[in-house]
Amino acid sequence: MTDLPASDFVKLHPDGRSRCLWPGEDPLYVAYHDEEWGVPEYDDRALFEKLILDGFQAGLSWITILRKRDNFRAAFADFDPGTIARFDAAKVEALMQDAGIVRNRAKINGTVESARVWLAIQERGSFSDFLWDFVDGRPRINHFRNRADVPAETEQSQKMAKALKQAGFKFCGPTITYAFMQAVGMVNDHMVDCCRHAECAALALPPRC
Repeated sequence: MTDLPASDFVKLHPDGRSRCLWPGEDPLYVAYHDEEWGVPEYDDRALFEKLILDGFQAGLSWITILRKRDNFRAAFADFDPGTIARFDAAKVEALMQDAGIVRNRAKINGTVESARVWLAIQERGSFSDFLWDFVDGRPRINHFRNRADVPAETEQSQKMAKALKQAGFKFCGPTITYAFMQAVGMVNDHMVDCCRHAECAALALPPRC
């Protein structure tokens, strides 16, 4: 018999692995929890995609966006900033008719503007470096046992949000940027008793020299 987890904030699944409560039993959500959330991401385009999708999530649940992610990727040219930056008014109108995505004009226009900002940042260096500098280039490993202890935003997410807004990004407030930081492994906010806490911590790159 498998021992029960030490925390009330993880759930023991039939496969014998204890996971954070938030994905529930939804197979898509569990796969996202196990394979993506909290895994350090350093790819410039992938980071752009996740930041944009977190902006679309505002006011919605993440599972809603996750279920539409393939539609978003098709609609936004696999989140290639160079292509999105060339979207014109006609393309925006076409996207407003696409029932497969979240049809919010401000967020669609914001994605186009953010793609242009991404290109400007890339001309000066790496979008990945720009973002990871807010955590000194290495994931911050938290050790939460209670979901109530997980912050909605932090000093680092506030600084990131301010810098992104100053650069011209849209829909990137400090709560959105903290959710983004959690998702791309800049912080490890898996419950300490979750099977993925130690696994994600092991993926952290060594400190910069």
